[in-house]
Amino acid sequence: MKKIERGQEFITKNRQLFRCNVCHEPYEWVRGNSLICPNQHQLDLNKKGSLVFLNHAVNTEYDDQMLAARRRVLSAGLFDGIITGVADSLPSMAQTILDVGTGEGTPLVRLLEQRSGLDTTIGFDISKAGINLATQLDSNAFFTVADLAQLPFNDESFDSIVEFFSPSAYQEFNRVLKPGGRIVKVVPNAHYLSELREMLYPVDSVNHTYDNQKVVDRFIDQYPNAEITDVTYQWAIPDNLWIDLLHMTPLHWGARPESQAAAEQTPLPFVTVDIQILTTINEPK
Repeated sequence: MKKIERGQEFITKNRQLFRCNVCHEPYEWVRGNSLICPNQHQLDLNKKGSLVFLNHAVNTEYDDQMLAARRRVLSAGLFDGIITGVADSLPSMAQTILDVGTGEGTPLVRLLEQRSGLDTTIGFDISKAGINLATQLDSNAFFTVADLAQLPFNDESFDSIVEFFSPSAYQEFNRVLKPGGRIVKVVPNAHYLSELREMLYPVDSVNHTYDNQKVVDRFIDQYPNAEITDVTYQWAIPDNLWIDLLHMTPLHWGARPESQAAAEQTPLPFVTVDIQILTTINEPK
């Protein structure tokens, strides 16, 4: 089946999840490869079988090279312990899942594999390059380009929202989440990839250490009954992926060129994964 045919099949079965990005009315019809709302606004699937809800191009620092490096490293298993933790935080029954800031899609697809393909899933990102890569994955997940602040989904559409290191828009999350649904947010701890941070930045640099407590506090402020689970492990770095690991995260953006060059010549045997999984259940209205 071609990508556009798979996309058409998905929007036909799941039209009720989407709303018009112009008038915010729920889409009423699927006509060919198009979603159409009551006001006759039309949105077409592209050749990759995805929908683009943005009316303007967005430049991000996650370029094709960085996304490709990320794909190789995540495919080798860097996030597997994280994905298992997220899977354990979700109900065992089939879910309608929204993956926020899905990037190039590997974490979502591996999550679905762990859950035996039970779920109806949409991954979205503001990066068109990331979504183009995500559509290349062999998965039943549907991928779309959208803005976190203006989600193109209907109220109370999703059983679960998952976030792998992504920004949040809690007002929008609360709108699209079903009563009794849950949010599962992955937040890096102080020692996340600490070996890379210490290698790339001198001791007196603000980037030498890391503190994400403000993000955790904001989540707890929004959801006082949230549960927190710590996940920490060391990941053995394959010899051929050391350069990719250095370049797959924003850590290298602010590092001095000489520090980057020195790091590329000094591969490490392992790196620390240290994260928190924040989970909350949306109280019924």
